[in-house]
Amino acid sequence: MGKRVRLTNDSLNSYGYRVLTEGVDISQYQRNPQLLYMHCRGLTIGLLKDIRKENGEITAEIVFDEATELSRQCKKQWEFGSLRMVSIGFDIIETSDDPEHLVVGQRRPTVTKARLYEVSVVDIGANDDAIKLRKDGELFTLSDGGDCPLPLLNCKSTIKSQQMELKTLALALGLTETADEAAVNAKIAELKATKEEAATLRADKERLETDAITAAVDAAIADRRLSADKKQQFVGLGKKLGLADLKSTLDAMAPMVKPSQLINPASTHATGGTGEKSYKKLSEVPTEEIEALKRDNEPEYRRLYKAEYGFDY
Repeated sequence: MGKRVRLTNDSLNSYGYRVLTEGVDISQYQRNPQLLYMHCRGLTIGLLKDIRKENGEITAEIVFDEATELSRQCKKQWEFGSLRMVSIGFDIIETSDDPEHLVVGQRRPTVTKARLYEVSVVDIGANDDAIKLRKDGELFTLSDGGDCPLPLLNCKSTIKSQQMELKTLALALGLTETADEAAVNAKIAELKATKEEAATLRADKERLETDAITAAVDAAIADRRLSADKKQQFVGLGKKLGLADLKSTLDAMAPMVKPSQLINPASTHATGGTGEKSYKKLSEVPTEEIEALKRDNEPEYRRLYKAEYGFDY
């Protein structure tokens, strides 16, 4: 039964460099996916199946062939857990010391393009015996005391580049060019909080405006300037026009007249022109007519009330 293992990912290894997963060519290895023991040619102990390169890592299913005593031994140790690591051998094709490819603690350039040529079961990963690499056709076996083919980074140059980036970011945030990383991070956090606060205020403002528009439409319905089935239409209109323009529109609409008022207009109390009596404000209405006016002609009562006191009933 196969065991899925991680062959490599983008993380920093013990030699101070990284191999970017997206730049690793696995096509050649997929044609002959042998599994070696401790990077030794001639010690094939199995193969890899279902090799996948995704989500910043390369994984595969490890299968021991059990054709040799060594393979059978490695399988038993793998299942027991005394062997549990694999290591890759790869050709270095392209490297970069660009700051965008470097991480904290990195001492050597990042391998941006490489070719996978072998995978081995190892006793201890990322030590001298567990990493072999080739550059420009030359095989480097670190356990033999050979030097790593990747040069050390120019620390001064890297630091200077990082300082320039920090200075540019500080100026863009409105800080002085001497602002340190802590000040830059604090400013970013402040701007993020301000953005979130502004979004909350906009949401509150929209909610209050909607409430005010709805109240104005409800008042117009109560005054019989609108029928209830028009409510949503005029609420939507208010959101487009704004509260002030909506109120102006509603105020210009005359209250709907009851059929009884059309048949016998003389019976209307204080109609402001549709009956026998007309008043400009509530105090002009005789006391004995106020209750009848309030009961039979509420819109007119509201008009006179506002004229008398300066605000809606």
